[in-house]
Amino acid sequence: MKIKVERVNKKIELPQYQHYGEDAGLDLHSAEELTIKSGEYKLIKTGLKIAVPQGYAAFVYPRSGLALKKGVTVLNADGVIDSGYRGEVGVILINHGENNFEINVNDRIAQLIIQKVNIIEWEEVENLTESQRGEGGFGHTGVKHSKEK
Repeated sequence: MKIKVERVNKKIELPQYQHYGEDAGLDLHSAEELTIKSGEYKLIKTGLKIAVPQGYAAFVYPRSGLALKKGVTVLNADGVIDSGYRGEVGVILINHGENNFEINVNDRIAQLIIQKVNIIEWEEVENLTESQRGEGGFGHTGVKHSKEK
């Protein structure tokens, strides 16, 4: 699949797979040099604009290495980039770690995954069909409740 990309900042690397053909996500790079203090979050520019085709969306996911080693993750994971958006891609990072997190230009800060999305139409009904689960929600499956003993 080809995605049109415009580099707002020509020094920024295009998103790329670290292991082509094996990785789901392309690494997004920072177009800025900044510090995120412990407990702070910031919007980081990527220096890129992309044209996601209709019927698809781009999703910004955290990098597992940053989360594990630094406590840094994407605040609004999964960040959604709609097919009609043509502005610069930004990544909201939050620092849950104990130390300040330094970002340099072209540091890998998140990953981008392009996925097909379904366009839906609602069909309103008076009652939904029954299911085995029913109305059991949050943490319901696999847990015996006092009534089930």
